[in-house]
This record gives sequence, C-alpha cells and structure tokens, in this order.
Amino acid sequence: MFGILAPCPSRTPDDLKPRWMGHFCGLCLELRDDAGHFARLTTNYDALALSVLVEAQLGADSDARDAGPCALRGMRRQRVATGGGPRLAATASLLLASAKLRDHVEDGDGIVARPGARGLAGVTAGRLRRKAASIGGSIGLDVEPLVAVIEGQRDIEASCGPGTPLTAVTAPTETATGALFAHAATLGGEPGNAEAFRAAGTAFGRLAHLLDAADDFDEDAERGAWNPLAATGAGVEGARALARGALADMKAALASASLLDASLTGLLLDRYARHAVAKAFGSTCASYHEPDRSHEVRGIPRRADLHPGDEIGDPPRRRGFWAGLCGFAVLCCTCQLCCAEHYEGPWSGRGREGCCRDCCDCGWCECCNCCQCCGGDSDGGGCCGGCDCSCD
Repeated sequence: MFGILAPCPSRTPDDLKPRWMGHFCGLCLELRDDAGHFARLTTNYDALALSVLVEAQLGADSDARDAGPCALRGMRRQRVATGGGPRLAATASLLLASAKLRDHVEDGDGIVARPGARGLAGVTAGRLRRKAASIGGSIGLDVEPLVAVIEGQRDIEASCGPGTPLTAVTAPTETATGALFAHAATLGGEPGNAEAFRAAGTAFGRLAHLLDAADDFDEDAERGAWNPLAATGAGVEGARALARGALADMKAALASASLLDASLTGLLLDRYARHAVAKAFGSTCASYHEPDRSHEVRGIPRRADLHPGDEIGDPPRRRGFWAGLCGFAVLCCTCQLCCAEHYEGPWSGRGREGCCRDCCDCGWCECCNCCQCCGGDSDGGGCCGGCDCSCD
C-alpha cells in the first residue's frame, strides 16, 4: 500500500472508518478480480479519493456489496464499494505502479538494480499498463493520453535546471491526476463537476509530487540521485509554500463542486492531506517534534533507528527481490507498515517508522489546546487548518 493519504485510525471518526475500509477493500478486490492477485500489491491509498468522489455524488445510490471475511481486516465481513468508483481507482493504481517500475528500470536503481530483476520489472510494468487500459476502457476512460503525459515527465526532468519553476516539473503529474479526477464526475453522473474536480486533481497531483520529492530529498542526496527540489534549486522550503498553496486550491475546488455527501471527501482530501503536509514539512503544532538529525552521519543510521543487537556503522541487511517481496507481504498483513514504532524496510533493511505512528496529537482536534495548531501558522493554518473546537 502506497500513497500520501495514509490512514490514521486513532484520528478517524468512528462513523467514517467502515466507509473508508469499504473503499479500500473495494479497490483491493477490484484489482484482484480484473488484474490478478499480484496486482493487489499496487493498492494505492491516494487512488481511494477517486472512488470516494464518485460515491460523494451518488450518495445512497452508489454501488456496494457485502464481502466475505478477509485476514487483512481481522476475518470480518465488510460492505465494500463496487462499480465505476473502484474501477477508476484501480486504473489509477495500476498506472502509477507501472510508471514507478518503468522509472526504476530506466534509472537502474531501487529493487530493479539487482541482477535478473530489471527484465522482470519491465515485463511487469507492461502488464500493469495493459491491465489499466483494460479496466479504464470498461468505464469509458482512454488511458493512452495519460500514459503519453506520464512518459513526457522524463524529458521535462532532463531539461530542467537551477531556476526552473517547480510547477514545470510537476505539470505532467498534475495533468494526469486532473484527468482522472474529472472522469470521476462522469462516473458520478454529475458532468457539471468535471472542471471543479479537474482543478482539485491538478492541485492534488502537485501536492503528491512535492511530498514525494520532499520525503526522498535526503536519501536522493546521499545516493546522488536526481530530485526536483535540488535540481531546480527550490529546496524543501520552496516546496513547502507550493504544497500549502495546493492544499488551499484543492479545498476551494471541492467546495465549488456539487456533492451529496462530502464527509469522506473531506476526510481524505482535507484532513489526511493536511496531515501528510505537516508530516513531510513540519508543523507549528505544539505536539509535533521534528526528527533529531543532528547526529546523523552519511551512511550511518541514527541510534533511534537501530534495533536491539545492531551496532552503529553496521550496513543495513539488504534482501533480494523475492525475499523482500515476502517481507513486504508480512509487513502488510501484520499492519507494521502502518502502526509499528520501528521495522526494517523489506528490501533496503533500513530502519523505518509506521506511517501513523507520528500522527499529530491534535490532528482531529477533539479538544485542542494549541492555538498555533488551529490557525496560528503563518503558512496557512497549522496542521489542523482551522479545527472545529474552541481554542480560546
């Protein structure tokens, strides 16, 4: 599971948890049915926004069914989304996974740098793209223009340099994401929402690209890999301002759309998105603490990242493609990717933290005691962006 809109169970309202899980399971089952069990590994948190947007326009008329027990949800049954929404989300997940694999193949980095893995990754990327085209065709979406836009990313990156606007680098992602969001209006039976959704998708594409670049900034610098924030000279601070602007643009665009039920849309594209920005760039929230990087040395992990028995200076234990894949499956099935305080990356062996571990303590503001969190942030509203509780 990948994406910036990672769930935070402790901060999600109880009435929205089963609905979010219904879309998540609907996407996973759609991938299984239309692309095979292996495709379920491409399940993307961000793609759920597309399924949610379709449901937000249909309301009670949205398609759903009862699914049987599943190990990933504690062998419980679940009401899951079906129809055009999950299919659109599945198309987006497969396209994104295919693009990422092709990038690794062309760059010769990541897991595909291992002997024998590059050819397999290229074949897999092609298969995922064909499955995306098939599923997209079933809902009236032509994915070829999106593929062409995505493939133009490499030429843009090759031509950019110091002084190039970050928005020029994020443009292909914005265009593709905007088109996917706009198609959600068609599937939801509200073509009048297409332009508002396209604007929201454009802002979300920019936000996702910037957060990905910010998260990889230090690691790319260590490896000497290309990163848009370094290549353009904008740095993390330049990305922060654009990310805040993208949040505001996305919120304004969705506010102008006609929705029957915007509660789950607000959860993903407002609350989760703001938390992702706060986690990537820092926050003025009193309960948030920036990671201490003062003792980091190139190539040597922080002591907090070490496991019992590790010694500072020991290289991380790397795994082959298949061993890493097995490790990834175990981490997913045991929820360590989400909730563990520390775990080893399945391929790199580096210390990682669960995506929900550092949720801002007032991110959902049941009772808020930090006024900076709720609006005092000069960048645009703190991690809460203006919560509902009183901060008097």
